[in-house]
Amino acid sequence: MNSIVIIFLIFLAGAVLTYIGQRLSNILGSSLFLLTIFAATAQFYLRVNTGDIFSFSLNGLEMEWGITPISWLFSLIVLGLGSMAAVYSISAMKAKERLGYFYFNFIMGIFSMMGILLSRDLVSFFIFWEIMTWSSYMIVIYEGRSVQKVGIKYFLFSAIGAYAMLMAIVIIYSQVHSVLIEDLVYSFSSFTLAYKIWLPILLLTGFGVKAGMMPLHVWAPGAYSHSPMAYSSLFSGALSKMGVYGMVLVFSMLITQIPEHLLIREVIAWLGALTAAIGTLWAIAQDDAKKLLAYSSVAQLGYIITGVAVGTELAMLAAIFLAVLHALFKGTLFMVVGAIEKQTGTTNLTEVTGLIRKMPWTFIAALMSIIALAGIPPLGGFVGKWMLYEALIASDHYILVVLIFFASTAGFLYCYKFLFGFFLGQEEKEWAHVKEAPATMVVPMLIFSVLLFVLGTFPGLLLKPIDIGMQELGYAASEGHYWTMSVLFNEYGNAIMLQPILYAIIAIFLFFLVFLTAKAFKGTRYVSTKDISSSGEVPGEFENLSFKENFFQPFLRAVEPVMKRQIDWYYTLVGNGMEALFNFVRRVYTGNGQTYAIYAIVFLVILLLLKSNLFG
Repeated sequence: MNSIVIIFLIFLAGAVLTYIGQRLSNILGSSLFLLTIFAATAQFYLRVNTGDIFSFSLNGLEMEWGITPISWLFSLIVLGLGSMAAVYSISAMKAKERLGYFYFNFIMGIFSMMGILLSRDLVSFFIFWEIMTWSSYMIVIYEGRSVQKVGIKYFLFSAIGAYAMLMAIVIIYSQVHSVLIEDLVYSFSSFTLAYKIWLPILLLTGFGVKAGMMPLHVWAPGAYSHSPMAYSSLFSGALSKMGVYGMVLVFSMLITQIPEHLLIREVIAWLGALTAAIGTLWAIAQDDAKKLLAYSSVAQLGYIITGVAVGTELAMLAAIFLAVLHALFKGTLFMVVGAIEKQTGTTNLTEVTGLIRKMPWTFIAALMSIIALAGIPPLGGFVGKWMLYEALIASDHYILVVLIFFASTAGFLYCYKFLFGFFLGQEEKEWAHVKEAPATMVVPMLIFSVLLFVLGTFPGLLLKPIDIGMQELGYAASEGHYWTMSVLFNEYGNAIMLQPILYAIIAIFLFFLVFLTAKAFKGTRYVSTKDISSSGEVPGEFENLSFKENFFQPFLRAVEPVMKRQIDWYYTLVGNGMEALFNFVRRVYTGNGQTYAIYAIVFLVILLLLKSNLFG
């Protein structure tokens, strides 16, 4: 039996058995859950090779499943993050209800994402896309909070994207009489100009929804923050990359065949940059860590979308590199928040404080991820952002550079807010009982932290497979010399030319680690934020004088004009207008037979009175 088919069967059988096993025993359900994901992962990396294809027919349609260099690269995100998130969820979801429901949809989510990456035809692609939407929707509403507002919004926007994709597939089949992606790319040059414009727009609408591109992003903050943190890491880190993967295919295979003056690249690049900037501002304004990370995810995806849309060799290299890095650091940060929520019962940055001594390993994972997110050397986020800046400058997108750089710089504010809010503030007595999270939650975070360091120091480990994938997309073969596209790398391309800075940073970090550790043993008295006086008056027990309250208000007041209206407001306005229209129609169609009879008589009378004018 074909290895790809075996992987799909492992996922499907494992999902069903896990659901049944969980009803019999928690241990059995959790064991089957982990076994399913690790067995499918092992089968993929041990038995499936790039270029493998499984062909079959369905109702006369020729369909294919197979692995390409670029889909293999994105499978690293899905299976790598999925495996670690599965381990993390064992402790994170402990004592939760309906675990069989959660595990089933978790497995189906990974199954569907791998199906998308392995699909070489549009019908399979669409079917797996819908399974991904349904499974993720079921987890968004898992906890039963704000189902109407969050769950329905997510499903509605997913439906809009799905119908746009379905319309494009129908048009493609009418022109090519095939659903194979290869046949579409080969025949696209013969399409009329109207189809060449509208087909990419329809496909980008569907992919833009999942990638969180403005103005299609409004579902993302609520869906990311309301999902269980055990799944949010996969939701933000992997599921959003399916949208990025689709956009990569559209821009590299279809839009390259469209005249540049149509400005599709420019429009999407600007939407990506605006997504990065506005998403960052809204992240700064959040006091709940879940929503902060949700808006931050939208912002970080904006960088990736901009790189994909610009589409030069260096821009695409930077975008895909950032896509992998985003999966690592954002997946880790959602895990960090989940661990804090597990140990404290809240994710409010104004409530929890001083956890650095209580949860030191979680702090290290958070610190490494924040450094990568902020684009600070020596971690991988710096490499990706630097290449993106270079790509934008080299392609004469100077205003975009300013906007992206603003988003990146402003991102330092919510990075600091996150670290200080949870870890670096004064210790409070109400959190004296807090302990480090269980090992199954901490170990995945630390593994990702190490990977962030390794990929920042030796980016060639990731750039080489990206380079191979880009050649499959039609970019010129670089013969391994992908580092010549950036001034950042050494002559061999296996490391960045920042080793002296790296060693200095490590030395400074170790110095302060030793200094602060020694200082802690000298009997320093730690006081809480309440142990102060103000103008001769002792604050009351519940008066919070920490400057975590109303973080960055002067900055937020300065950018208030940009944030005055959320895009959500416009969608709500349209929704209210449609509701009013439907209410009017409902008054006309009352369901009363006598009323319909009167309508028919009135219609006939009008026809008789106007028959000479209408029929001559």
